[in-house]
Amino acid sequence: MKKTRPADIYLRFLQLAEALRGLPSLPELDPLEERILALIARAGNTDQRLSVRDVMGMPELGAPATVHNRLKSMREKGWIMLADTEDSRRKRIELTQAALLHFDRLSKCMLRATDPQN
Repeated sequence: MKKTRPADIYLRFLQLAEALRGLPSLPELDPLEERILALIARAGNTDQRLSVRDVMGMPELGAPATVHNRLKSMREKGWIMLADTEDSRRKRIELTQAALLHFDRLSKCMLRATDPQN
């Protein structure tokens, strides 16, 4: 029996996650959009509320205009939605149900990758 290294589990996860890309779902994201999506997901997981302005103000993501264009693209692709806040000028960014389903699928890939029976 071949011994599994931790790297083997991660590589198996990448293989399973790549297979998800072939399934009909949301349009693909570019690398910056993927970073933004992960940031929004992590914030939502810790009950932080991110506004469009918050994300546009993060220098590690690039120029505010670029970030704004990516947020608009992600909205059009169905990954995020904007919700009203108490200040009508500010919009809170939230994941769509389809994006949450995508993370559910990734979680299942992670569990399958760690299962020695697979």
